Amino acid sequence: MQDSSDEPLFPRTLLDALARAPELPAFEHGDRTVSRGALLETVRRLANALRAAGLGPGRGVAMVTSVSPEAFAACVAAYTLGCRVVGVRPGYTAGQLTAVLGADIEAVVVDGPSVTQELVATAGPRPLLSLGESPAGDDLFAGADDGPLTVEGRADDVARLTYTSGSTGQPKGCAQTYRALTAHWAHRPSAWPAEITRLARGFERCLVFGTLSSPVVMDYATLSLMGGGTGVIPDPGDTRPLFPYAIERYRITGTIMTVPRLYQMLDILREDPVDTGSLRAVMVSGSPVNPRRLAEAVERLGPVVYQGYGQSEAGLISVLTPEMITEGPDEVLASVGRPLPFVDVGVRDEDGRPVGVGETGEIWLRSPYMMSGYWGDPAQTADTLRDGLLRTRDLGRLDERGLLHLAGRSRDVIIVNAEVCYAGPIESVLAGHPDVDQAYVVGAPDERTGEAVHAFVVPVDGRKPDHDKLGRLVRDELGAASVPQTITVIPEAPVAASGKFDKRALLARLPDPGRR
Repeated sequence: MQDSSDEPLFPRTLLDALARAPELPAFEHGDRTVSRGALLETVRRLANALRAAGLGPGRGVAMVTSVSPEAFAACVAAYTLGCRVVGVRPGYTAGQLTAVLGADIEAVVVDGPSVTQELVATAGPRPLLSLGESPAGDDLFAGADDGPLTVEGRADDVARLTYTSGSTGQPKGCAQTYRALTAHWAHRPSAWPAEITRLARGFERCLVFGTLSSPVVMDYATLSLMGGGTGVIPDPGDTRPLFPYAIERYRITGTIMTVPRLYQMLDILREDPVDTGSLRAVMVSGSPVNPRRLAEAVERLGPVVYQGYGQSEAGLISVLTPEMITEGPDEVLASVGRPLPFVDVGVRDEDGRPVGVGETGEIWLRSPYMMSGYWGDPAQTADTLRDGLLRTRDLGRLDERGLLHLAGRSRDVIIVNAEVCYAGPIESVLAGHPDVDQAYVVGAPDERTGEAVHAFVVPVDGRKPDHDKLGRLVRDELGAASVPQTITVIPEAPVAASGKFDKRALLARLPDPGRR
C-alpha cells in the first residue's frame, strides 16, 4: 500500500499467508470446508496446468466462472504465472463479450455453470480451460502436474484488466500492473493503515458472492484471507434475499454491499427481526448513500458501517468509518470520509489548477494502486492520466477537516446497482429508433438501485414511440442496467441561457426523484 520496489511481487504475500496456517479454513462452500493448505495446493496444480496450456508472463486469460474456491484459486494461479487476468462479468451483450475477448485474450477459463452457447461461439479458436466437469473445454485438473509453485510476474506487465462501460458503449479495460497490485498487497497486516486494519478485522467470516470478475469481490476475499479470515460462499439455492438472511444463516462478520442492497436490507429489518448481531464490518459502496438512510443503518446494525468511495481506475479512494458516522455531525454523514493515507487527493478547476479548501472542482488523485491506462486506448488514457495524476471526472470538495464531499460528476454517468452506465450511448441507441428524433438521458437517486436512468425523447413528427420497444432496444445493445426506468415524450428539449441543452430542467420534471 506504498512503494513496493523492494517487495516480492503479488501474489507472493497471499501465498505466504495461506502457507503460514495451512490447517485453518480458507473457504466454506456448501457442505465442504476448504483449508488454506488445500487452497494453496489447488493454486499450485492450476498454475502448472495453465503453464502447460501455454500461459505465462504477459499472456491474456479471461475468467468466466461462478463463485467457488476453485475459481478463486484459478485467478490466483494466473497471477502467479504473471498473466494478464480479465474477469468477465455475467450479463455482457454479445458485442461487449466480443470486445472483451478480442483484447488479446489467448485462453478462457470456465466452469460448468458459466458455459453458454454464446460464450463458446464468441471464444472462437481460443481454448476453453475448464475447472473440472464442464460441457465444453479441457479439464485443467486432468492436466495438472507436480511442478513447484513459483511467482513469475513482471512488475510493469499488466496484471488485471477491470472492464467498465466506455463512452462508446463498449467496455474499456482499466489496466493495473503487477507493481500496482504489489503496492496494494505487499505488506503484512501489521503494516496496513489503521483504517484497513480495523476493516480487515471485521472480515473474519467474509460473505463472498456475486461474481469474482468484480475486483471488489476479489479484493475483499483476499483481504479476509490475508487477515486470517474465511470466505463464506452462500448456497445459491436459497431464494431469500442475501441481505440480511445470509448474514444470520452463516454468522457473517464482514460483507460488502451496494447502496440498493443496504436499503433492501433495512426495509426487511423493519418487518422481520433477522439476527445480524454477528456483523462487525459492512462496506457500502457503488453510489452515494442518503445520509438519513446511513444513520438508519447505524441505528439498526450498530457501529459497523463503512462507506467507501472508489473507482475502477483508482481502487478505494476514501472511507467514511463507523467512528465518523456515529460521532460526527450531519455534514460528516454527507461526506465520503477521508482519503486513505496512501492516496493523494486534490481538487482542481476546469483548467487543471488547484482550488482552495471548501471550493468545488474536479477530483484528481495519485495512488500506487491506480491504473496505468485503458487497454488499447491511448487517447482515453492521455485524457485521464496527466503528469502522474488521475482525473476522476467526479466533482467534489475537501473541507477543513480533510473530509471529501462529492458534488456530482463531470462525466455523464449513472450508477445503477453499482454498474456504470453512460448517458451518451443510451441516447444514441434511443435516437437511432425511427420514431425518435432526439433523446436525452439523466440519472436520479433511486431507493432500489442507487441511481436510475430516465430518458426524455422528442418524437419524429407524426410518430408515437413505443416505450417497451425502446426499452428492449437499449437492453439488447447495452444491457439491462442501461434500460431507462422511465421514458417521457417531450415536444422539444429545454435550452439553458448558455444555449446548451438543460438537463437540470429535465431533472426538475421527474416526480420526487429521491423516493422512487
